[in-house]
Amino acid sequence: MRINRRDALLGALALSGCAHAQPQQDLLIHGGAIYTGRTDAPRVDAVRIRNGRFVAAGALGEARAGGPAREINLRGAAAFPGFTDAHVHLTGVGMAAMVLDLVGVESIAALQQRLAEYARAHPEGAIYGRGWIETHWPERRFPNRADLDAAVSGRPVFLERIDGHAAVVNAAGLALGGIDASTPNPEGGRIERDASGAATGMLIDNAMGIVQSRLPAPTPAMLRQALAQGARIYAERGWAGVHNMSTSLAEALLFEELARAGELPLHADLYLTPEDSGAVLQRGPYGQGAVRVRGVKFYMDGALGSRGAALLAPYSDADSEGLLLTPPEQLRAMYAEARRRGVQVTTHAIGDRGNRLVLDAYRDVFAGDPAALRAARWRIEHAQVLAPDDLPRFAAMGVIASMQPSHAISDLHFAPARLGDARLGGAYAWKALLDSGASVCGGSDAPVERGDPLIEFYAAAYRHDLSGFAGPNWHLEEAVSRSQALAMFTSAAAYAAFSESERGVIAVGQRADLSAFSADLMTCAPPDIPRARAVLTISDGRVTHEAL
Repeated sequence: MRINRRDALLGALALSGCAHAQPQQDLLIHGGAIYTGRTDAPRVDAVRIRNGRFVAAGALGEARAGGPAREINLRGAAAFPGFTDAHVHLTGVGMAAMVLDLVGVESIAALQQRLAEYARAHPEGAIYGRGWIETHWPERRFPNRADLDAAVSGRPVFLERIDGHAAVVNAAGLALGGIDASTPNPEGGRIERDASGAATGMLIDNAMGIVQSRLPAPTPAMLRQALAQGARIYAERGWAGVHNMSTSLAEALLFEELARAGELPLHADLYLTPEDSGAVLQRGPYGQGAVRVRGVKFYMDGALGSRGAALLAPYSDADSEGLLLTPPEQLRAMYAEARRRGVQVTTHAIGDRGNRLVLDAYRDVFAGDPAALRAARWRIEHAQVLAPDDLPRFAAMGVIASMQPSHAISDLHFAPARLGDARLGGAYAWKALLDSGASVCGGSDAPVERGDPLIEFYAAAYRHDLSGFAGPNWHLEEAVSRSQALAMFTSAAAYAAFSESERGVIAVGQRADLSAFSADLMTCAPPDIPRARAVLTISDGRVTHEAL
């Protein structure tokens, strides 16, 4: 495989180094419960940080014996190993504040109003928005082109559903994409149509690209601003690190640029898009310091909310079994190349059929060498709906389940209708996977979800939505213990990125990542968890957020 100019640019990551600037003085943290994430010493009174690592973790006197230091009093807040979001799209987090924000819009009528107001404030060019979800709308349906045309016509409108797997466009948007009644569905996508065969404006999964590819792309300056803003937001919420998914080449270079400039307030493990995977497939995982290129993220199926997740049997509320976004034989070929190059693979799979196909493909690529598969630590992102026979395969094969607890407390309002009660037993099955011996790391999938570590912890340990609702047959037994929830975002996240020798617990010699919150997550009442706030974030020994 030839290395093109873009691959060579990304290869500079391996040479330049991306380490945070080292702190100028020791830090000494005390004054609240400090949970280490270790079984041998689960709590300590104080920690000392020097040159980006923990040099003491124990009694306050012991920590003070190391000489002068800047002391940070937690004032009763609780500290933990640094939380890492094991599945985020960080540029998307920042970009969400730069486009039409439809998160929380409560009806089609409200969407129309917000769209019209945005159009008046931005009178030129195409309109891009994201974040709508129809679950609680009184109209009880997806929006369509007529809804959008009533608010804005004459220029393209592209409004992405919150899961990123569906979008609605107006008539001008359909025209931009050349979509009419004769346009065929693309592979891995669906153009929704009315009874006459005309496109409704709803585009599912790969069909979105027909229009999206013709919209103006963000400028490099916009991408840099979005990534920097997303990183700042994440540090303020208490995240010390991220696993950034579907990272483009442009984003990878921006991560490295921000790190070199001292403007990246967290460490980042990057998983590239298949389109931009050339460099990592040439040389294997590389990078150092704050930014490391780990592997490639692939897609098997779509999302449950837009009925794109691939199921073994039809949806309970539609005559469809979902979509395969990438032909399985094509994925197998790319997996085989990744194995040859020693590159970590992770694959988006939500439906039970999607997950089974990925597990089968992983097994086949490593045929005859199960130990090598376990050592490769290949992942499945979401692992959301599993057939009973497939659940124990994660542990048996050593496949990591990278799951997002907040999906369960968002999806509980529509998943029963999509799946039916019988399939709910294998849905969002964090505890069953852990009990089977599987490794489960936790993320948020922001900007699909908010990207708040407190919401993710709450969802994992309590499994109720933010109003306290769970609903019948929601399998509350799948909630995990608080120590298990903590591990999902700390030690398990470190393991999933081959970083357990340096991160994931508070111990002497480990890189100094620490997240502190105003509530003690291990003891407070469940409703108090999402009401808390991050008061201190430290990443690689650098204070990136302080609000004590």
